[in-house]
Amino acid sequence: MDDCPKDICAVTDSSTEGVPASQPPSDPNGPTQRSPEELVARAIAPVKREFLRPPPSSRTTQNNPASDANVKQPQANVVQEKKSKRQLKRERRQEQKSPLNLCPEIAKTGDVNACSYKDKCRFSHDIEAFMAQKPADLEGDCPFIKADAPCPYGLACRFAGTHKDNAPTATSNLLKKSSEVNGLSKDVQKLLWKNKMRFTKADAVVKSLGLAGPNWKVKKLVDKEEDEVGLDGSHAADETNCKKVVDDSFDCSECPSTFPAAVNAEEACETDELRPLKKAKLVVDEKCSDGGEDATVLEKDNEKSSAETELADNVLAEPDRSPKICNLKDATVLEKYNEKKSAETEPADDVHAEPDKSLKIHPREKMLIDFREKLYLAPLTTVGNLPFRRVCKTLGADVTCGEMAMCTNLLQGQASEWALLRRHSSEDLFGVQICGAYPDTIARTVELIEKECTVDFIDINMGCPIDIVVDKGAGSFLLTKPLRMKGIIQAASGTVDKPITVKVRTGYFGGKNRIDSLIADIGSWGATAVTIHGRSRQQRYSKLADWDYIYQCARKAPSTLQVLGNGDIFSYLDWNNRKTDCPELSTCMIARGALIKPWLFTEIKEQRHWDISSQERLNILKEYVRFGLEHWGSDKKGVETTRHFLLEWLSYACRYIPVGLLDVIPQRLNWRPPSYYGRDDLETLMASDSAADWIRISEMLLGKVPDGFTFAPKHKSNAYDRAENG
Repeated sequence: MDDCPKDICAVTDSSTEGVPASQPPSDPNGPTQRSPEELVARAIAPVKREFLRPPPSSRTTQNNPASDANVKQPQANVVQEKKSKRQLKRERRQEQKSPLNLCPEIAKTGDVNACSYKDKCRFSHDIEAFMAQKPADLEGDCPFIKADAPCPYGLACRFAGTHKDNAPTATSNLLKKSSEVNGLSKDVQKLLWKNKMRFTKADAVVKSLGLAGPNWKVKKLVDKEEDEVGLDGSHAADETNCKKVVDDSFDCSECPSTFPAAVNAEEACETDELRPLKKAKLVVDEKCSDGGEDATVLEKDNEKSSAETELADNVLAEPDRSPKICNLKDATVLEKYNEKKSAETEPADDVHAEPDKSLKIHPREKMLIDFREKLYLAPLTTVGNLPFRRVCKTLGADVTCGEMAMCTNLLQGQASEWALLRRHSSEDLFGVQICGAYPDTIARTVELIEKECTVDFIDINMGCPIDIVVDKGAGSFLLTKPLRMKGIIQAASGTVDKPITVKVRTGYFGGKNRIDSLIADIGSWGATAVTIHGRSRQQRYSKLADWDYIYQCARKAPSTLQVLGNGDIFSYLDWNNRKTDCPELSTCMIARGALIKPWLFTEIKEQRHWDISSQERLNILKEYVRFGLEHWGSDKKGVETTRHFLLEWLSYACRYIPVGLLDVIPQRLNWRPPSYYGRDDLETLMASDSAADWIRISEMLLGKVPDGFTFAPKHKSNAYDRAENG
């Protein structure tokens, strides 16, 4: 820690007034007898001695539920009999009919006759029963009324007492429509559900790159052989083989034609319309294998297509016997056959014809984004939602990015996945991050996003270490498949005009870094920027990020490729040091540091350590709650959703140690905070790692929790659970 400043912030008399008088004496054998340098060497935060306290006798960690009763709850659920889907559906219908679930149209207008479904409505129409069981209103004003807009939740709003009696309801969704974009329309969702969406541009690009049809099988075999060499060989052999595969150009014209002529990309795309949804997932799903399974699927689909075509021809050839032949199934086949024929007679631009390479846009001619010196909030799963990004924007963030969305779920029209792409009007430089395993999946997704969403760039995640993502062949698993990385980046950049960026890790296994051997090629494949997280997939979030390796990759990168660093940025000094040590870096991405203290962006811009007070931190939480109620709703469901994500954020925010309490500043991301008293009761409460205390903070902002409420954080916020990880 030679680079750590040794200046110590003086604590004023007013700041020590909040220390409880009944503070027990320090343990002579405890960490208080160690010097700050010794504590830092052991990755323990050097808190001043007068603020230390002994740890609680039964310490409730942040990964446990709020109470002992909550711990026993999952065990009780294990012995319960699993309910069938039909039973669960029946219970949901009964719950919707309960008086607590008032029809949204009736709640909005207060008129029982406002619902067009009448008795067929799934929700309750009993206003009196709803008002009798509705919880008491929360303190404060309705966030929608505060924004000079009518509340879209009417009687169901938990702040209904602050509504104006003459507020109009015809434009109740005006606020949300004007402030948030990138919603999924019902028409597009139905097309995705029925697998009727056409991706002409993506399929044409994939075909032109030789990533579809008979050539794709040969490429996959080469990719598989390369993986065996890359994973089993040494570090040097890994990089050599990786470089060889990537650099060797693949001539599609020399591939042997081992497939029938009918099996090509055009007919494969056409048969997608005739294929049921579950079979279509075999082509689009990220779980498809690397063997010859794709060929079998295509052969079966072509056999089915030819059979249906023959049946439709018979129907057309015998019009006199139409009453006997043209039953419901035949009529459906005929309709699909006519659609197929009309698609074949469309102009050449609409058919998956190979584009003219002389007219293809060069990557340098595409729209670019200058990330230099901009403060970039990383895409953060669960906590990096739209309200949190709005908070970071008010505190100085320049670039924001949505949470990682899985391509397969987007292509299936899942509303919950499309919600991750929503953008607020305050996010002036905004991108979305997607994750997929295959070029055709990525290409179709980026084409769909460009059509339906307003974004400034699209980021492809190739570094996610989560098992469920890696097992599908996506995320950091792609680091073991450079040839597939090449196909994904080329397919995405060739499909859309938006800038394509990539986020990677140093490698898959620790000690086997491979990005330095690929960095020169990533730019030529079509990416405009690459973010390097200085850890391998095997490390996940343990140990410190390897910034020396990030610098090495940045110096090897071509001038046309912007390189961004990521890992352990937690103060303005960290930011300055990374930029000074390697001027080739465009900027640094801020991830967990923003979760623990989102005012980090303000510190960097103002070049100071902000000794923020507990009341200022509470005001930031209040802003988050207001943004959350505007985004998720001010009714009962919206309030509890806001509470849930607030608690997820508090599981990270409790790791912050105020500047005035430290013997050595700034705080490091890998420091484990000891038990300490704050300068006031609220600061002490915010420092607790107990879920029960997080719930108390949420009750200060959102009222009392419902009966039987439990909470356990989804993610483990502190990866430095052992001293050696420091």
